[in-house]
Amino acid sequence: MRQRAGAAQGGLAARRRRATSQAMALSPATPLRRAPRVRRLILRDFRSYAALDARFDSTLVAFVGENGAGKTNLLEALSLFSPGRGLRRADLSECARLGGAGGFSVAVELEEDGEVRPMGLGIEPGPDGPERVNRIDRAPVASARAFSDHVRLVWLTPAMDPLLSGPAGERRKFLDRLVLAVDPGHGARVGQFERALRGRNRLLEEGGRNGAWLDAVEREAAELGVAIAAARAECVGRLSGAILAERDDASPFPWAGLALQGEVEAFVAEGPALEAEERYRAMLREGRGRDAAAGRTLVGPHVADLEVTHGPKGAPAARASTGEQKALLVGIVLAHARLVADMSGIAPIALLDEIAAHFDPRRREALFAALARIGGQTFLTGADPAPFEGLEGVRYEVAGGGVRRAG
Repeated sequence: MRQRAGAAQGGLAARRRRATSQAMALSPATPLRRAPRVRRLILRDFRSYAALDARFDSTLVAFVGENGAGKTNLLEALSLFSPGRGLRRADLSECARLGGAGGFSVAVELEEDGEVRPMGLGIEPGPDGPERVNRIDRAPVASARAFSDHVRLVWLTPAMDPLLSGPAGERRKFLDRLVLAVDPGHGARVGQFERALRGRNRLLEEGGRNGAWLDAVEREAAELGVAIAAARAECVGRLSGAILAERDDASPFPWAGLALQGEVEAFVAEGPALEAEERYRAMLREGRGRDAAAGRTLVGPHVADLEVTHGPKGAPAARASTGEQKALLVGIVLAHARLVADMSGIAPIALLDEIAAHFDPRRREALFAALARIGGQTFLTGADPAPFEGLEGVRYEVAGGGVRRAG
């Protein structure tokens, strides 16, 4: 029985590695890019919107309105069409409008090469409570990962501003979002790994009396942990290549040096995946007493860090000024958008919340030009219309639970 279980888990590990390899080994220079556009956004009971039906006909859309008008809610609605929990990382139940019926729906019409594809998601009442629904062409699909066949999204929000000088956990979440954009299965692996660690912690709390169960859990954690570290390392390597390919010390968005730090990450860099799994599993086994005393697992990809340096200065990004960190972060997101386009063949839709006001006219012009070269649609927000004065015809006023085209 134990041999069959081991063989099954070994087969599962092999399938995970193949899936990760296939997802991350797409051609880095896809010659033709698809460029889907959101031409219509329909909301029902989503956040501050009881009902909304907005249409767009441009590649650059700027939402302008007072603080609290609901601009970020529009970006969040679009971000839900990507794997994960959207740009606020909120549970779907939190997206339902206060005072509403308890559910909500978000629908878009994507236009590509003259063809229109409707997609929708939300929460609907079910026999066992609220249920998430995802639809493409009005037909149900199993999960939000299916949307990745038709659209890719990247984003930058003010909540990410302290990322480069903040705790390592926030940089890990940021990195996982970057990986998700090119490998939609990454989120599921991270979730399974976290559940495996919780199971291990419970067994250790019980004194580790059931050694067979503990061995099995640690085997699963090692397989998942190495797959996660490998996917992150692959993404960091490709992203570093994308950054260096357009390196320009005079750019208003300085290039960043990236490095993944962690013990399991070092195992992945030093040898084959199976060997890395064995080494990580040995560390888990040897660290049982220490982890039991700490009440948590102290080693693994869940404690890794993304090290970022200011390339032109050769200094840690954490020591850079607030403005320099913001410019560095924009440069990373732009490079990631290029990477997503090259690897998936789909120019991503960029969601940039309250970004233009932070930059002078030269940086704003450089930002818009960089986005135009990527070829995807861009949605921006701002409380002050001044930074968007040169964008007549693509500005939309957000007020009173509605969206109206300006000018």
